[in-house]
Amino acid sequence: RDSFLREFVRLEARGDAPWSHTCHGLPGCTNEPTVHCRDCEGLQLYCQSCIVSLHSAMPLHNLETWTGTYFQRISLRELGLCIQLGHPADIQCDNPVRAFDFTVLDISGIHSVTLLFCNCATANTHTVQLLRARWYPATTTDPRTAATFRLLNHFQMYTFESKGSAFEYWQALFRLTDNTGTKPPKDRYESLLQMSRQYRHLLALKRAGHAHDVCGVLGTQPGELTVPCLACPQPGRNLPPDWDSAPPDKRWLFALFLGIDANFRMCRRNKLSEEADPSLSKGWAYFVEESGFKRLLAEHAGQTQEKSSCASHNAVNLADSKNMRGLAATGIGAVVCARHNFKRPSAVGDLQKGEKYVNMDYLFFSTLMHSSDLAVFNVSYDIACQWSKHLWTRMSHYPVQLHFSPGGKTITFLVPKFHLPAHIPACQTTFSFNLIKGMARTDGEAPERGWSNINPIATSTRKMGPGSRRDTLDNHFSDWNWRKVCNFGPFLLQKLKEAIPQRDQHVLDLGDFEEAIPTESLTSWRQMVEEWEADRSRPNPFESTAVPVTQASVRLELSQAEADQLKRGLDVSLHAEVSPSVLIAAGTDLEAQQHRLATDKALIGMHSTDIQLSALQQRTNALRCRLEHWVKIQTLYMPYVARLREMDDLHSESEEEAVHNIKLWLPSAVLKLPMPCDINLTRIEWKLCVAQAHEALHELRQHLRLKRHLTGFKRDWITGQRAHTRSRGIIDTVQKKIDAAATKYNIAWSALEVLAKALLEVDWMNQFPKLEKEDIRGMTEDQAAGESQTEGRRLVAISWIWKQRHGAGQEELSDAMRIEWCKARARANRWSEEVELLQEEMRRVSAFLEWQTEWWEDRASPRTWLDGMENEGVSAYAHRQAAIRLVLSWSGPEPWFEPDFWSGSPRFGPRFSHQPEPDRKTVLGSRSSPTVPFWFGPAEPFRTVIDFDFDCDNFGLHVKLLSSGFAPLINQATFSLFKGKY
Repeated sequence: RDSFLREFVRLEARGDAPWSHTCHGLPGCTNEPTVHCRDCEGLQLYCQSCIVSLHSAMPLHNLETWTGTYFQRISLRELGLCIQLGHPADIQCDNPVRAFDFTVLDISGIHSVTLLFCNCATANTHTVQLLRARWYPATTTDPRTAATFRLLNHFQMYTFESKGSAFEYWQALFRLTDNTGTKPPKDRYESLLQMSRQYRHLLALKRAGHAHDVCGVLGTQPGELTVPCLACPQPGRNLPPDWDSAPPDKRWLFALFLGIDANFRMCRRNKLSEEADPSLSKGWAYFVEESGFKRLLAEHAGQTQEKSSCASHNAVNLADSKNMRGLAATGIGAVVCARHNFKRPSAVGDLQKGEKYVNMDYLFFSTLMHSSDLAVFNVSYDIACQWSKHLWTRMSHYPVQLHFSPGGKTITFLVPKFHLPAHIPACQTTFSFNLIKGMARTDGEAPERGWSNINPIATSTRKMGPGSRRDTLDNHFSDWNWRKVCNFGPFLLQKLKEAIPQRDQHVLDLGDFEEAIPTESLTSWRQMVEEWEADRSRPNPFESTAVPVTQASVRLELSQAEADQLKRGLDVSLHAEVSPSVLIAAGTDLEAQQHRLATDKALIGMHSTDIQLSALQQRTNALRCRLEHWVKIQTLYMPYVARLREMDDLHSESEEEAVHNIKLWLPSAVLKLPMPCDINLTRIEWKLCVAQAHEALHELRQHLRLKRHLTGFKRDWITGQRAHTRSRGIIDTVQKKIDAAATKYNIAWSALEVLAKALLEVDWMNQFPKLEKEDIRGMTEDQAAGESQTEGRRLVAISWIWKQRHGAGQEELSDAMRIEWCKARARANRWSEEVELLQEEMRRVSAFLEWQTEWWEDRASPRTWLDGMENEGVSAYAHRQAAIRLVLSWSGPEPWFEPDFWSGSPRFGPRFSHQPEPDRKTVLGSRSSPTVPFWFGPAEPFRTVIDFDFDCDNFGLHVKLLSSGFAPLINQATFSLFKGKY
């Protein structure tokens, strides 16, 4: 550190004699060197005249002059530099016009310069002269402030990456210029805001090709200033000519996935008006055109949104009650590409209150107009079950330009996977990405991931005017989309690497599962699920057809029966508030509480805390009070149990029996002695025990499924000791719930065994067999509550807990088994679809880049309305954009061809999956040489033999692929397989 510190201090001096005693400027200069440049490389000193001459082309560098004791900051303006515009460097104008007090903003600071405009007869306007110097003027009339293109580009990238505000950037420039506050520069903050906004808008127009368009800026159409998604289907750009005639089973490959959501962090305060701060884009980018949007909202302002018939969704029920005090917009709504998370054109708009249907309808139909040629749409929205109900009816009341004809199109509404559990069970099967055919592994949560990127800028945009805010957000959305364009190659490759092993595993698991299912059941289930996939109005195979038997439903049934008896004048109750059914139901509840208390007491260790002991004692006291109260009422209905309790007290050695050991003497316990018991009470306990057994089996199956999922997740994804310990703890908790459910069933079974003899129930054990330890296993497990064990990947017989029994000799697989098979089939199909869809998306990315390359090359031709230099500019820009697309196209396919990834012979990942595969295709190279076969395709079921021509040169081994109509993304492409010698 001392060495570095000494060097830092050394730089404050003039340097050694060769550096400080001679001027390093013009040859032969003998003036005393006293000035050096902080922005130039090296430690050379110059005289004042030489440094001004050398910096005529670098007028914004920062200089320091030696005062005799230290270096003091000085500007080139103070040394006499005058910046001449309108002429080549070092040529002065014969008739210059001096700019008054001109300020230039640059990444090196805020500079006051002496500026001379050309005033010759052929001179351009002051604005044009500044632009040709790459300085952007703050105004078109008598400009006195400008910002360098370098600074505007730097500021744009700064806001993209840091989401910092313009004020913070201005403060940084201010302090770079004067960090002491003794010589503050002029305030040009408002000018910076205006220049950066205009500059970004012009860049968007330039990148959209409107400098090449005869109609110019005013010919811009809605949505044209966006960065489109390369992988989404776009007819004429990345779809094959015959895409619309694809067979029905392949139409899903050309579906457009849309995700809808709202963001209430992106609010805007009520500052300025549209007239005072209009948008420059006017609906040309992501935000919809404001006047038409506001007009529609005003026409439907009085409509009340219907309440949710699903769960109590706040997005629906509170759409009209959002607090908007002091806000002009409470947030924004948006429609995005749900597969790749691209912001869609004409798909973003402000929310005035909550998430009202009319706002979201306008955004949905506006962006749908850009893809109206497609035939299949998958629309994801967290309240899709409510929003989609009357969508087409609402559309009929909107302007004609928003009308979208659903005829001949397949439109599927879904709910994102994370939001789906908050819906009612019927919605969880009807709107599920996991269950519906053609959804691949899309989750629908893309909008949420997009909000995480844009939310940090909310603190800056909430205080902007309406137009500035929309233009700023449009700019950030374009950057978000562009970064995704640049990352498409690695992104799709990574997803394919993850999808192929998952598909193979789930297909294998499904095959193992089906081996354990009878052929008759499997055929019936397959027909049922295929009919539902073709027509979702048919019975849903993922929903249980059995009416669940629960203790709550049995208690309701018993209460209704007692109510009927009261209506007929039959009152069998001996207590004003406690009927026989309430008595037995309360007894079973107390029995369950006793078992839970006994379990918890057993888990209390030797070093338990006072808080734990206190909580346990409070539970014990409360249970004892309830037991004493229940026993008093029980004596009215079962007086003989009083004698049984006296006998227990005589045989009891301790003074006070533990509360969890107190016998309740329910009818099943009385009959076991044996002693007679009231037949009505016996039937009540029988019904409750049957319900308890059903509930226990349901809980047991649920926990076994959960344990299997957690065990597989831990095996595949968890790494590290800490994560393993936490996951093991979660699995152990689930195992305790499995044990508790098994105990609950065994208690009910023991009671049923005694009650059945009194009630002459003969076939009850066919429905409720005795639960052994080896029966407690999942559908794909071979040992009790253990891991999967298979021999030759064939399963043993499925445990009876997954079957439904109906009397002696009759047995069929339960609804739970059918639903589990349907879900296993859906998982295998969704992963298979994901692999196929990813390959199609890879092909579309390459096709779109190829189309865009040609599109830019077409715009390189001369424009008759432009002069020579302007034509050279538009041609150069078009060729540069075409070259960028060509480089991007190679950055995608090159990593997709990975010999190591495909576990064997080299395979090319992408494949035109809907095109018929040839049996064999010979590809001829540039010269006749032996061809070598390689497997071509992503997996064994889809492989095709392709012949490659090996072209060997001094740089390595190259493979030249010259296919013209098959699957490869880029034809006539050369891929380097190995580096070095072969």
